[in-house]
Amino acid sequence: MKKKNLIEESRRYVDNARKALAENGDYNQELKLYEDDKYVRAAGHYLWHAVLMALDAVFHVRADRRTRVDVDDYREAVRKRDKKLLALVNSSYNVMHLSMDYDGTPSKPVCDDGFRLANEIIDRCAKMLAS
Repeated sequence: MKKKNLIEESRRYVDNARKALAENGDYNQELKLYEDDKYVRAAGHYLWHAVLMALDAVFHVRADRRTRVDVDDYREAVRKRDKKLLALVNSSYNVMHLSMDYDGTPSKPVCDDGFRLANEIIDRCAKMLAS
């Protein structure tokens, strides 16, 4: 897939995550919690993969490996080029992959932070490709 297409595809994954929560995730306004962690997990999964696609567009981590890629491979590639992006990647791993996807944390503020981080990383990767 072309680099620009990876950025567009990652944005599509973010939209899919948003739709999964908006259309299916029953939300308790008073408690600020989603009632079904299934859709929080799905959204976290979509968001994390969106981030990985955007990172692949810039850093080519998957293209350079013949074995399964680990999050540390992404961290190492990002660390060499952009320490601020590394901080975003580390935060997104904790929020999207661990809290949302694995734990299914139903907190809306956590989910909102996941969307914010994903969009920041994708935008930053798009700018890196443009320059």
